Amino acid sequence: MAGSSSAGESTRVEAFRQGLRDLGHVEDKNIAIEYRYANARFDKRPALADELIRLKVDVLVVSTTPAVQAAKNATRTIPIVFFGVFDPVAAGLVDSLARPGGNVTGFTNIATTLAGKRLEFLKETVPKLSRVAVLYDPKSPGSVPQWHESQQQARELGLQVHSMEVSSADKYEGAFQGRS
Repeated sequence: MAGSSSAGESTRVEAFRQGLRDLGHVEDKNIAIEYRYANARFDKRPALADELIRLKVDVLVVSTTPAVQAAKNATRTIPIVFFGVFDPVAAGLVDSLARPGGNVTGFTNIATTLAGKRLEFLKETVPKLSRVAVLYDPKSPGSVPQWHESQQQARELGLQVHSMEVSSADKYEGAFQGRS
């Protein structure tokens, strides 16, 4: 199992373990799980993926688009199951949602499509709304398409949309104060 940060994954990891237990798989009894986290050192992802491949794991369970890209680049044979991926088709991880192809499959929240829907709901909730700030990380593969979808939907709704680039946790405060 690989992800961005061990701290951010604790709830998901416990849910994963519980799901395995529900199926009769108990960690360290009849199943072994190798955990790897980049912990905000994104350049480590390829090395972590390579390390898991060398361990001859049976399946890779991976969160975030960049981590899945690293895993996909590392193997064409070991199955990769992802979660936390915005748009696996646009990211080039799968051929289509209906037929992923290759060794990569998983769960997506289709965040790009939902970005426009969020603006629609916001406009319905606040009919006099005219300007919206959108926080996004230009370094995240899933974030840029969401920003473009937000811009397109904003035009259709007659909204002015302002981008607030936030590429790390320490940038949020500045973004909310108008200093991105």
